[in-house]
Amino acid sequence: MKAVLKFISLMFVVTVLAGLLVACNSDEGASGDGGLSVGIVLPTRDEPRWVQDEQRFKDALEDSEYTTEILFSQGSSANEKENVDTLISKGIDVLIIAPHDGAAAGSAVEAAKSEGITVISYDRLITETDAVDYYVTFDSIAVGAAQGQYLIDNSEGSNVPLYLYAGASSDNNAFLFFEGAWSVLQPKIADGTFVIANSSEAEALQDKGDLSRDEMSRILSQVTTNWDPNEAINKAQTHLTAVGGDMKGDVAVLAPNDGTARAIADVFASDNEVSSYVVTGQDAEMASIQYIIDGKQSMTVFKDVRTLVEDAMGMAITILDGGTPETTGTYDNGSVEVKAKQTDVIVVEQSNVKSELIDSGYYDADEFSGLE
Repeated sequence: MKAVLKFISLMFVVTVLAGLLVACNSDEGASGDGGLSVGIVLPTRDEPRWVQDEQRFKDALEDSEYTTEILFSQGSSANEKENVDTLISKGIDVLIIAPHDGAAAGSAVEAAKSEGITVISYDRLITETDAVDYYVTFDSIAVGAAQGQYLIDNSEGSNVPLYLYAGASSDNNAFLFFEGAWSVLQPKIADGTFVIANSSEAEALQDKGDLSRDEMSRILSQVTTNWDPNEAINKAQTHLTAVGGDMKGDVAVLAPNDGTARAIADVFASDNEVSSYVVTGQDAEMASIQYIIDGKQSMTVFKDVRTLVEDAMGMAITILDGGTPETTGTYDNGSVEVKAKQTDVIVVEQSNVKSELIDSGYYDADEFSGLE
């Protein structure tokens, strides 16, 4: 009798184990080849831009046979490395990564590359490594140039106080944005249209059209916001406190993105000695579109993330299907020339909010008030 019970118990264990194996095999089959197809690492959930990207990435693969997982690094290179390692362990074939810190991300993508994974740098370029296969981006220099040109086109007279702000020094895009803006602003600084109000380093270089990386670094060290609205508020308050009335009145403000633009705009609007301000932005965040409608932010550079996501996922699917992705240029990342696909950008101001963002289906009209 004991032998029979022992046999029944053994058969029960075998049956349970078999069921578990079937379940595991079923899950793996759902992902195509026993693992994830595409791993995506985004820098933070704390900016609306990246949360929007998350959903659009999910939508892009909704009807595909391929699978994906999206992880956020929350502004930490250590988390970013851990995220990449996690995705490698799950068997990804393609890694799409928007790095928190372009240089620090090198070790993470080198680990992926050593496993035969194709690496696509998304929106921000990973630098100082040959482990990057492709780069999907907006033309970042064109973004900065559009911001600078807007300030030129919407400022009147001469000796207009110009306040310069930039993104994080750890982000290669911050340099590209600033390079583009400086390329159009510098001649107008040199001829007296603008007077730099908040950077002694920029003032010292105001007669130089082409800046080296080191020269831009010195400027950015004084005017970086680190993409943080709170830091932007603190810097703007410090700068306005430090200057005299001759650096107020009607002013021009180069703000690097929408989050910092709204923060800086609020500070300038609260200063009684600032008569008016023209302030730039980028990303077409919903809150900034409302600011533009309300006249509190002047413009934003619209980077249609739908197109960027489509380009990145299209590239990934081409790779998974065994093809070679289409590219439109290259970027020097300090180690290699990375093949890139670029997406155009659009300047949005009060007059074309409806045509560019509502009529195109990017936003719904009922998400805003005061829209004509």
